[in-house]
Amino acid sequence: MTTKRLSALMAADLTHTDLVVTTYGTLVRQPSLRAISWGLVILDEAQAIKNPATRQAKAVKELIADGRIVLTGTPVENRLSDLWSIFDFLNRGLLGSPKEFEKFIKALGTASGTEFGPLRRLVRPYILRRLKTDPGVAPDLPKKTEIVTYCSLSKEQVVLYRESVNELAHKIETLDPMERRGVILAFLTRFKQICNHPSHWLGDGGYDPAHSGKFQRLAEICEEIASRGEKALIFTQFREFTDPLAAFLSGIFGSPGLVLHGETKIRDRGEIVRRFQDDPGIGFLVLSLKVGGVGLNLTAASHVIHVDRWWNPAVEAQATDRAFRIGQQKPVMVHPFVCRGTLEERIAALIERKKSLAQGLLDGDAGPALTELSNEELLSLVRLDIHNAASEQVN
Repeated sequence: MTTKRLSALMAADLTHTDLVVTTYGTLVRQPSLRAISWGLVILDEAQAIKNPATRQAKAVKELIADGRIVLTGTPVENRLSDLWSIFDFLNRGLLGSPKEFEKFIKALGTASGTEFGPLRRLVRPYILRRLKTDPGVAPDLPKKTEIVTYCSLSKEQVVLYRESVNELAHKIETLDPMERRGVILAFLTRFKQICNHPSHWLGDGGYDPAHSGKFQRLAEICEEIASRGEKALIFTQFREFTDPLAAFLSGIFGSPGLVLHGETKIRDRGEIVRRFQDDPGIGFLVLSLKVGGVGLNLTAASHVIHVDRWWNPAVEAQATDRAFRIGQQKPVMVHPFVCRGTLEERIAALIERKKSLAQGLLDGDAGPALTELSNEELLSLVRLDIHNAASEQVN
């Protein structure tokens, strides 16, 4: 049903409709949907309401229903408050108010040995968890293997990285808290860009492959993929980095690939997916993480490469699942890139910590926000370990 058609309907008309399938955006725009007493409301991709302050979360929580079900693969994306917001819709009051929940979580964090056991026991009766790898869920799904791919820094990258660490150390000494937060976030982005390629940070358009350890490692892996006639998905969190990656990979694969990012027109995205799936002459697809990470079926790929790392393992996992999903016929290799001795290596450690917490509960908070670290802790996080950074590349 189109928005225009729905707008013409009154709540009374919808009352006699057995099933209404709609979007979060339409729910926000159509108060009539929130005036009906529904027998059952089902939320798909329920992480869409993880932030209780958003319009769509507020609209969803206004729904009147006898029964409520939520479907999500990532009930906790960044912090445990995500879980609170979902349960505020599902079973309001179970986890208390936001302040009560925050106090509860802090108490758990200071209780030695308890981890999140009390919270797990509280929510587990309401959760039915299934993984694609569970017996009987997808018996024909092939194996997925993740191999962290370590990269060294080029001389050019080492110089830029060191200069940036020194600049950050000088700046944070004199900043007030609000200025400090913005500066730290900007520098974290800069460090990631330098690890990708000096030209990514400098914006000079050069992108000489010899100046980036990641480009050299990417060439090694993709030459092997191309020689086997296999296909790869290459994810980056930076939209501006997608085209340089695609240009470089065209030379490796011997023909142009495809690119999909936030500026790709909606009407063109389906055609890009179709061509990648059906055309044997297209060997790779470069995607921005947030746009290409959900809602796409890209099972023609048997390799997934994360050129740069996102803080949240759930987001990376969703992106990987574009290839590793029901319908995949081939084993899937996942290659997360990490520059040794840099911020990226510490990010990788944070990601692994979050994955471990996910096994214990569903997921967990990664600890204090990076912008809240002390100056000494922050500089320790980003400081360059030159011996590892310039070491021989190891897979």
